[in-house]
Amino acid sequence: MSFGVLALIVLAGLAGPALAVARPALVSVVVGELLAGVVIGRSGFGWLHPDQPTVAFLGQVGFAMLMFSAGLHVPLRQPGLTSGLRRGAVAAAIAAALAIPAGLAAAAVTSGGHPGIYALLLASGSAAILLPVLEERRLLDDRRALTLMAQVALADIAAIVALPLVLQPGKAGRAALGGLLVALCIVALLGLARLLHDHLWVRRVRHMSKRRQWALDLRLSLLILFGLAWIAQRSGTSVLVAGFGVGLMVSAIGGPKRLFRQVAGIGAGFFIPLFFVVLGSRIDLRALGQHPSLIGLALVLVAANVLVHVAAARLTGQPTASGLAATAQLGVPAAVVTLGLQLHVLHTGQGAAILAAALATLALCSWGGGRLEATREPLGPEAPIDAVPTASNSAPTATETR
Repeated sequence: MSFGVLALIVLAGLAGPALAVARPALVSVVVGELLAGVVIGRSGFGWLHPDQPTVAFLGQVGFAMLMFSAGLHVPLRQPGLTSGLRRGAVAAAIAAALAIPAGLAAAAVTSGGHPGIYALLLASGSAAILLPVLEERRLLDDRRALTLMAQVALADIAAIVALPLVLQPGKAGRAALGGLLVALCIVALLGLARLLHDHLWVRRVRHMSKRRQWALDLRLSLLILFGLAWIAQRSGTSVLVAGFGVGLMVSAIGGPKRLFRQVAGIGAGFFIPLFFVVLGSRIDLRALGQHPSLIGLALVLVAANVLVHVAAARLTGQPTASGLAATAQLGVPAAVVTLGLQLHVLHTGQGAAILAAALATLALCSWGGGRLEATREPLGPEAPIDAVPTASNSAPTATETR
């Protein structure tokens, strides 16, 4: 590893914004970063070696930051979220139930594979993708959007928790204990943060940090993130549990807006693009092109994803557009491919197929958001629009984060 390689990774990461000039950054930034990684990695010129220890470690840091950002964007403090929680929970449960036979069917149609992994992918969602889409479409005061956010947030959390157990069923006990240990640490830290939040000396220190630009909230968040990531690794579970859990904790506390901007700067500005470039460098597109069955796998996963989420939406009285918006995936497929390749559960061709299917869902989510925007259903008098702030009160916009 050298500064030259680091500069190459940063340069490759700029491919994302370059492709986003004429399109919403939400869709094309990640595509550009992955494709740039493919070009300089195994499928292309071979300039970046993802198995080199320093590169692999930096990719893990980026992975933790991605999960942190995903948890941070779960709208736990969104006013009105609880009003859609029941229907959203039912929709998430229906999608999870439908994902099991869909995963089995996907494995059968593609001549074997990993039905458990496919089912997990089909049941998952991405709050980090959906929330900026709804904000861009000005749908955060829409009745259906609140149900949709609750559904995807619950699916996101459940998939993240279940992922280590699905990938390593033989080590499920140890992974579960490790995840429980990390969760207990997060709950304890959340309680401590709430206890100290209103103390006079805490407010004074935070005010001094803001005035002198010490970024203490960011420093403490990163300390907790990396500390819990170390505990997760030592206890046999994944850093994704630590990253997502710390993000949820900060979202529940409601950190200052400058913290969200700072996380966007360090995460979206460096570590998350680095992660996707390194992830792209691991993918072997030659295997995808040489084996039509892998292209078929990607198409089957996209089709099954649409069927599962549209069916769940219709069965719970939501429009088809809500089902399309709920198909968005990013964090969980990236985690599946990263951990699956590390554990040798997946080969690079399967990883390429999974990521290709995930990227297709970003366009489907944007399309569904556009259809919801065309048929807005604002909240009624019982929950006036003025009572529902925009996401800028709690999290940065899609433009700010990417």
